[in-house]
Amino acid sequence: MRVGVLTGGGDCPGLNAVIRAIVRKGVQEYGYDFTGFRDGWRGPLEGRTVPLDIPAVRGILPRGGTILGSSRTNPLNAEDGVRRVRENLAEQGVDALIVIGGEDTLGVAATLYEEHGVPCVGVPKTIDNDLSGTDYTFGFDTAVNIATEAIDRLHTTAESHMRVLVCEVMGRHAGWIALHSGLAGGANVILIPEHRFDLDEVCGWITSRFEAAYAPIVVVAEGAMPSDGEMVLKDESHDSFGHVRLSGVGEWLAKQIEKRTGKEARTTVLGHVQRGGTPSAFDRWLATRFGLHAIDCVHDGDYGKMVALQGTRIVRIPISEATAELKTVDPELYAEAGVFFG
Repeated sequence: MRVGVLTGGGDCPGLNAVIRAIVRKGVQEYGYDFTGFRDGWRGPLEGRTVPLDIPAVRGILPRGGTILGSSRTNPLNAEDGVRRVRENLAEQGVDALIVIGGEDTLGVAATLYEEHGVPCVGVPKTIDNDLSGTDYTFGFDTAVNIATEAIDRLHTTAESHMRVLVCEVMGRHAGWIALHSGLAGGANVILIPEHRFDLDEVCGWITSRFEAAYAPIVVVAEGAMPSDGEMVLKDESHDSFGHVRLSGVGEWLAKQIEKRTGKEARTTVLGHVQRGGTPSAFDRWLATRFGLHAIDCVHDGDYGKMVALQGTRIVRIPISEATAELKTVDPELYAEAGVFFG
């Protein structure tokens, strides 16, 4: 039995922990061989591989990023993409493919399995925590910790100069990072994509904070939108999955706040620092468990499934179910945070 492994989409802490767990258990308990595909779906599309065995995964547990590389390649949009993927898998003697990724990467896996019979098993990876069917995705906890530490640091410099500091975090169309880090970091305003914000209300909260002799911290998700406007974008370019490049709302918001309140406002865009560095203990634990259960899924021949965390148990759900719709922030959760606004 030869198993292929790939990591697609945006990188995040914990990818290497998954790869390590898959290979360790697969070799030691099942006697499988492994092929690593380079740079996400570009690997099986172009036949780009690397050796993947126990020596290759030693020492990678605490490392960020991925030893296999990643990309946002979409083989379904490539010329003869499905045929090329199937031919390269056959040429490498791959009997099953473990796909580690988010909504887009796993969406390709679901299509290849359901429409073309490619045996795939999915592992949920995204710092955005927006995959349905799993309570958490690995990478999210690390991103939240990084954002929370940044917010802690912003408090001191904001109060030293009595200015507004706007912290823009990632998350695309889900506000999980903003909500968790904003609440943990004591932000005075948290703005998420699921709830359009009123600029006058935001400025009211900020003014109230200054009246209490404190400098306000505003945490805004990159996909947040004003109630009377559209999403703020850096440019109109799209990736191979049709997604626009987000970011820019933080700078726009700071300028609007300055104009309306007369208070100095600065922006910090955390950007890719949220993806980098060593994974948290929780993400190492979760990623390792996902890897162990993913190779069990292959061993059982239970293809078309994604491993998921529900409570403290790892379960299997259809990949198509996990990618059918985004998991977004419940309005009741966001309402809880509103106690601390202003």
